[in-house]
Amino acid sequence: MRKLLAAIFAVCLLITGCGGSEKSAEPAKDGKKAIIGVITHLNASELEYNELMKKLEKSYRPSKANISSEYKYFDKMNDMQLALESGQIDMLSTYQNVADYMLQRSDNKEILPSERHLQDSFCFALRKDDVKLKNELNKAIKGMTADGTLTKLSKQYISDLKDGKEPLAVQIMQIEGAETIKVAVTGDLPPFDMILADGTPAGFSTAVLSDISRRIGKNIELISIDSGARASILSSKGADVVFWVAVPKDSHLLPANIDIPEGIDISEPYYHDLITHIGLKKE
Repeated sequence: MRKLLAAIFAVCLLITGCGGSEKSAEPAKDGKKAIIGVITHLNASELEYNELMKKLEKSYRPSKANISSEYKYFDKMNDMQLALESGQIDMLSTYQNVADYMLQRSDNKEILPSERHLQDSFCFALRKDDVKLKNELNKAIKGMTADGTLTKLSKQYISDLKDGKEPLAVQIMQIEGAETIKVAVTGDLPPFDMILADGTPAGFSTAVLSDISRRIGKNIELISIDSGARASILSSKGADVVFWVAVPKDSHLLPANIDIPEGIDISEPYYHDLITHIGLKKE
């Protein structure tokens, strides 16, 4: 049982970065809960997630059993940032590329220190019965990895994005007579996945999808959704593909379906990033 709990705890940390900062590990001397914002998960409800974390914290931190954290789901990154600004949450959990983007545009936030260096892998999500489409996506991803395209695009649209510059929207060319697949994007992880103020999807997501469209010979129609709707839009067939689902990079530590709902499958990974926490600077 102890080994099982250890594996589950490691999985939880890898997926969400929960408890990844010193601040979250020591929320308050008086036992006050630290409230951590996270983007809504695909498989576990907020209640289920908190119950799991409550049990795990008691198992792994018996000397500090009176100190716990509360995890609050948000379907939109904007709502989570507003909650941080207003003091509704103490910190938010996200990724390094998002943190860098956010801090370039805000002087009152900071990345909280962490002893852990955990990474997630990003994959496409699609319906499990779309085997042909999955194979086409995987072939394209492998090709883009082998020829350096993914490295080039991540550098151009993520790591080289400095001084508050916004990434451009990439036009996805239409192929006459080709099949069209609908791809859902959230805009909740800029500049990795972002939507500009005018509602136009932009950045790394559009650059990757433009290249994939060319490689698989299919037109791509972009649909904007909330992160919390990623699973439902697939199951309802409102979209064929969701641009991202995050799974632990060290995938040997988790069951394959830990955060993948019934009937949903994932592609090969096309990006990896560190989990980090952001809080407001102390005055």
